[in-house]
Amino acid sequence: MIAGGEREGEQQGEREKVAFGWHHRHIAPRMADDNSLALYVHWPFCVSKCPYCDFNSHVRARVDQAAWRAALLADLAHEAAALPGRRVSSIFFGGGTPSLMPPETVAAVIDAADAAWGLEADAEITLEANPSSVEAARFGDIARAGVNRVSLGLQALDDAALRFLGRAHDVDEGLNALDTAQRAFARVSFDLIYARPGQGMDEWARELARALAFGTEHLSLYQLTIEPGTRFATEAAAGRLTIPDGDAAADLYDLTRALTSAAGQPPYEISNHARAGAESRHNLAYWRYRDYAGIGPGAHGRRLGTATQRRRKPENWLTAIARNGHGIEQEEALPPAIQAQEALLMGLRLAEGVDLARIARLGGRPIAELVDLDAVARLAGMVAHEGDRLAVLPAGMLLLDAILPAIVRAGEA
Repeated sequence: MIAGGEREGEQQGEREKVAFGWHHRHIAPRMADDNSLALYVHWPFCVSKCPYCDFNSHVRARVDQAAWRAALLADLAHEAAALPGRRVSSIFFGGGTPSLMPPETVAAVIDAADAAWGLEADAEITLEANPSSVEAARFGDIARAGVNRVSLGLQALDDAALRFLGRAHDVDEGLNALDTAQRAFARVSFDLIYARPGQGMDEWARELARALAFGTEHLSLYQLTIEPGTRFATEAAAGRLTIPDGDAAADLYDLTRALTSAAGQPPYEISNHARAGAESRHNLAYWRYRDYAGIGPGAHGRRLGTATQRRRKPENWLTAIARNGHGIEQEEALPPAIQAQEALLMGLRLAEGVDLARIARLGGRPIAELVDLDAVARLAGMVAHEGDRLAVLPAGMLLLDAILPAIVRAGEA
């Protein structure tokens, strides 16, 4: 898994779609399953680039905050025009480092979403934050702007590990930020990266037990992987960096599941753990293949059977906003079979699995044309198929990258 952000599942899903080699053609879009809508807002700026990170993040000496606020609102208005009559169930500010956003900008986006669509009474509004003392000092203002859930990038509870990961904070600063977050926000999650070089079972067990004792409702626990284009990829290619091999990583994964389950926070997705009812509603929206609008540089979206992608480079996105009124680089209607396959790719990450009757409706064809049921039968013990429910079992989650192409049939061009 990619290490370093709660909305990792969305980005991994995009990678899996590309890996399958699917190409889209334009057809009439399909309607969403319900009236709810998730909104993703990408803030691309960071103070520095972490060596493991391949997210769309950029370091800039200066950011014109007024221009960025206006551009985000214009991008949102374009999506609102394309999706009339909806209600927003969740907003997720991801990055980059959204806690660097002025609280006024956060409030303006939330207010604009409410004005354009209306927020559900219990809408979940999440912001990803770095655990620096400077950013933690703004948590109260961010909460007053309307954010009710924070996802904190602690990443490790060991100072040497934090230095290795290129993080600017130390453990004490991170835990002080966590304490501030728990006082400011109704709901708190934080990230940890494990399967680090040289990390053993006992060491990770102690670190995870400490993390579980802080009392947050949700944890995102990612195994460190080497992503192309990152500084860690350069180090690994030169032989200066080695992460635990497959067997060691599998043992760490099994230990993670056991400890979180015993603590009442079992995995509901391959890398995300929560108390019952505390799952990230926003992430569930795209893992369950519901409509979500994505605004900001590089943001992906899925609306009414159409895939959208914004321009990645911040300056190019701003130029597109000024020229077109939106930052879209690609907008493609997805054939029904592709929609079904995307729903399978995302939904099979979840412990609950997928509803095959819904997949067949999305694809407009019998499920046997979308899923290789013979392969599913051969994978008994790793995949469970009962009635209309298909789910990957815990043993299969370790091999998810191999299982998905084995059971999901290739789509039409």
